[in-house]
Amino acid sequence: MCLLTFLPAGTTPDEEALRTGADLNPDGHGYALITPDGRLLTGRGMDAPALIEEFTTLRHQHPGGPALFHSRFATHGHLDLDNCHPFPVGGDPRTVVAHNGILPTWVHPKGGDRRCDTRIAAEEYLPTLAALRSPRALRRLERWMGADNKMVILTINPHHPRPAYLLNESSGIWQDGIWYSNDTYRPLPDHDRYRRWWQRSGSSPGVRWWEELTPVCGYCVAVLDNHDTHCPWCGRCPDCTDLPDMCLCHTPTEATPPRRVTHRGSTS
Repeated sequence: MCLLTFLPAGTTPDEEALRTGADLNPDGHGYALITPDGRLLTGRGMDAPALIEEFTTLRHQHPGGPALFHSRFATHGHLDLDNCHPFPVGGDPRTVVAHNGILPTWVHPKGGDRRCDTRIAAEEYLPTLAALRSPRALRRLERWMGADNKMVILTINPHHPRPAYLLNESSGIWQDGIWYSNDTYRPLPDHDRYRRWWQRSGSSPGVRWWEELTPVCGYCVAVLDNHDTHCPWCGRCPDCTDLPDMCLCHTPTEATPPRRVTHRGSTS
């Protein structure tokens, strides 16, 4: 469910981590970085090796500002370049956003909408927030997303006091001065432990991946415990993907509070 990587000013990317993240999240890639002279450089593409090489080259040329790299694992929206992160916020190219997780349902695509949930949020929801200089607006955004969603915003808009905003930082992982939204940057110790495949038809993502030793939710692909009857990540039945009030697969014996799930992927 995507890997979002944030590099503070002065850090250089771990190319092996980016390649591993791109291999496990193969549905499109993108980057953004701010140069010392105040430019916001962005790139997106479906060819991971080419984009990683482009990003690392630019980053070595301009290490003095914040940067991000995103590899997508599609849960909503069409598989195409237009749904690769990062996205301009409200159509303003001075501010871009990349995200890892599954946003609230009202920004999920409906009908024939080919956009992913993050793109819809960038175009329709984030522009309604107050300026990023407001701590209240940032807290509101984190509450709206939920703790398991992570987001990075880079901006050169002078109305915003900082060039980079890392939301729900504590839900990610710091490693060697670089922040990762989940652990899919780490090489798998045993590639036979998981069997990965992608089943797609037409424009539907139809995502299924690395389901072998560990059960995963059929809706959001979070890794589950064997006793889970409903996914503590998205709240849906992992078999039929319905919400609890519609699901007929299991008969709950008692209410169980939501749990945090440790999983190898969390997007867009």
